[in-house]
Amino acid sequence: MSNCAVVGINWGDEGKGRMVDLLTDHYDIVVRYQGGGNAGHTVINDKGKFALHLLPSGILREGVVNVLGNGVALDPENLLSEIEQVRANGVEITPDNLKISDRASLLMPWHRDLDELEEQRLKDKKFGSTKQGIAPFYSDKYQKKTILAGELLYPQELKEHLLDLMEWKNLILTNVYNAKPYTEEMLDAWLQKSCEWIKPYLCDAGKFLKESVKAGKKVLFEAQLGSLRDLDYGIHPYTTSSNTSAAYAPIGSGYPGVKIDEVLGIVKAYSTCVGEGPFVSEMFGEEADTLREAGHEYGAKTGRPRRVGALDLVATRYGVAVQAATQIAITKLDVLSDMDQIPVCTHYLVNSAQTDDFPFPAALKDAKPVIEYLPGWKSDISGVKKWEDLPKAAQDYVNYIEKAIECPITFVSVGAERDAYIRK
Repeated sequence: MSNCAVVGINWGDEGKGRMVDLLTDHYDIVVRYQGGGNAGHTVINDKGKFALHLLPSGILREGVVNVLGNGVALDPENLLSEIEQVRANGVEITPDNLKISDRASLLMPWHRDLDELEEQRLKDKKFGSTKQGIAPFYSDKYQKKTILAGELLYPQELKEHLLDLMEWKNLILTNVYNAKPYTEEMLDAWLQKSCEWIKPYLCDAGKFLKESVKAGKKVLFEAQLGSLRDLDYGIHPYTTSSNTSAAYAPIGSGYPGVKIDEVLGIVKAYSTCVGEGPFVSEMFGEEADTLREAGHEYGAKTGRPRRVGALDLVATRYGVAVQAATQIAITKLDVLSDMDQIPVCTHYLVNSAQTDDFPFPAALKDAKPVIEYLPGWKSDISGVKKWEDLPKAAQDYVNYIEKAIECPITFVSVGAERDAYIRK
């Protein structure tokens, strides 16, 4: 592959980090271009097991340069904590292999406060936020009321800017939510403890990427979450607050002119969803509990149990279109190995009419799944390395998905470890 974006096709949690970790052997640079620390990429390799939230998954591969682009919600506190945890496992992180765009905006402590306060206000109408401050952050960004990371290098201008923002933000905290205001002393302590360390990592990411591409370096773009959580094309309002699509990668990376040659969409062999909102193919009861435990389906960031369901072909076809995916990786096929029959959501019923089109968000809550069952293979496939060695029923299941979504499947994951995959 040349320049490639690795993106989620469904709700997120498809296994993007696992695929990025695998593919970085063929890339020079990995760029996170959107989102923040509100989701996790779980990676297992020879260095151990990692739950990455802000760090690009290429950080675990020696010789790869990792970039946090301007589209990222840069949370200095959580990023520092994450770096310390990864270093404790023997992974070296320096300004040579981690670069932070000077145009990335800083997620402030008050963003997390406002996220928590708003979810409390909404009560049973809440969006299911991870309470990491992402929505308030992006709201402020589009109001032009954030601090750019590069401002850390200009202390006088930074201080004036921060105090102006604090005055405005305290009006909201105290008058809307009856919460405590921030003080200048609190911000000074935050800057010193959580932000000072960032300075050596700052760079002009656009210039770095442009020069790297010109020199023939290959770039992998890593997304967070999936198509159905995209701010514009997801299940509004149960989305994240950034664009999870591959089309946003050049803008969020820092180099809008970069060309993406391939889009690898990640699809889990069944459906999972963290958070609120419509989930048409959702399973309940003992059936759901069994699948959740077999797949260890708990949020990497929050530990929340993931909602689980049958593979949703209607949502997956839509996600493939949103991402303009050129190829697909199926993950966690091994999780289905104990099932006699495998449920698949093949169509929706909306107002009693069958459809293959993904509905407008307001109509989605009334959609019902049309479920068909495919034969299971009832054998452990976690050690299989070649396509031809998979049981025929497993091959048939993958081929069925490929035909239904009209996009070639090139990778099949049969385990969490780096080498537990099949090249189809």
